[in-house]
Amino acid sequence: MNAPRTPSDQQRAALAGLWFGLGAYGLWGVLPIYFKALAAVGPVDIVAHRVAWSVPFLALLLLLFARTGEVRAVLRQRRTMVLLAASACLIAVNWLLYVYAVTTGHILAGSLGYYLNPLVNVVMGRFILKERLGWLQWAAVVVALAGISALAYQSLGQLWISLALAFSFATYGLLRKIASVEAVAGLAIETTLLLPLALLWLAWGVAAGGPAFGPTRTDTILLLLAGVATSVPLLLFTAAARRLRYSTLGMLQFIAPTLQFIIAVAFYGEAFTAAHAVAFGAIWIALILYVTALVRDHRSASAAPSD
Repeated sequence: MNAPRTPSDQQRAALAGLWFGLGAYGLWGVLPIYFKALAAVGPVDIVAHRVAWSVPFLALLLLLFARTGEVRAVLRQRRTMVLLAASACLIAVNWLLYVYAVTTGHILAGSLGYYLNPLVNVVMGRFILKERLGWLQWAAVVVALAGISALAYQSLGQLWISLALAFSFATYGLLRKIASVEAVAGLAIETTLLLPLALLWLAWGVAAGGPAFGPTRTDTILLLLAGVATSVPLLLFTAAARRLRYSTLGMLQFIAPTLQFIIAVAFYGEAFTAAHAVAFGAIWIALILYVTALVRDHRSASAAPSD
């Protein structure tokens, strides 16, 4: 029987969780630099390599941490496997869209998509999971929609990227919430389901006379590391989620799109238009309302008397 955790243990766990969370969202935030360096490789090729090299890396992790039993148990659950098949398709679409956005100079659109993601989660929670929303959460949704409308009016050509990223990842998260499987085992199954398509695509490219990897040695090295680049942030995120309060984790998630925004404008010189200013301003106001609602709900729950 485990001994109860002391306040010191809880503080150490929270501090470790904070570092894990900063590591996860920091890595996701600078991931555009990684994919931008692979701009000479096609987006589908990058995603195919990302899938292909994630499978052995995740298999190694499952063996090292003795988690292969989780995979065997999930394989016997038909409903969970159906959900994972659907989530595998969604994460593949999300990865492809994001790599396309980065390699074609639309990092800002990708950043906006991930700012929108928690707000899409709120809407899905209301209409699909029948969760109740407070007035602050509804206000956040309305303000976000106003910002999207401004961007749609002036920059419709990029808005589809933002919306597709937000909805594909939010739907992926919804399916993974419903599926009873841990993060590493779930991702291992998802990438394994995608592996035949990835290998067929890469084999077809080689048969057509293309290179097995990138055109340069640097491209080859980066593609070989695609599995690590995919899996490490997720492992850090999982470790953080086990140690941090939900409200704290919710605030940390905005680190990644903020870093992506800075990288897009400061490093790659993407144009920041008036429409972007209105949209991002509205999204930030919406996120402040969203986080305020999270913190208020958490405090209310903490203050409520227990039976």
